[in-house]
Amino acid sequence: MSAIDSLVRLHRWQLDEHRRQLADLDLLAQKLRAEKTRLAEEEATEQIVAGASLEAATAYGGFARHLIERREKIEQSIISVEQQIATAREALAETYQEMKRYEIALANRVTQRRKRSERQQQRTLDEVGIDAYRRRTSG
Repeated sequence: MSAIDSLVRLHRWQLDEHRRQLADLDLLAQKLRAEKTRLAEEEATEQIVAGASLEAATAYGGFARHLIERREKIEQSIISVEQQIATAREALAETYQEMKRYEIALANRVTQRRKRSERQQQRTLDEVGIDAYRRRTSG
């Protein structure tokens, strides 16, 4: 195995790792958005309950403060995850470009070897043909 083969394998592995990391971050972002939606639904439900009962209305203030804090934390987490996703996408793109460079170099090397082999075979066939011609004309 040549050094370029090893580099291609390494970059393919790194590319797979970046893809996995990006998929994990996307999943986390989806979960955070779902949690944000769930909080909005819970808020709507609690507002209905608080509007229907005086006792629930007095407790709603504490609930609302906690809900606002939780929503802000989720928003901050979403922003952080989206920044991580952007960074992961950049890393993925860079790794992909590197891998492609090595794959192209490997393909060029294989093509050069094949052409060299074909030239060598053609020289051998030419020599055989010349020897056969010499034998026919000298004999």
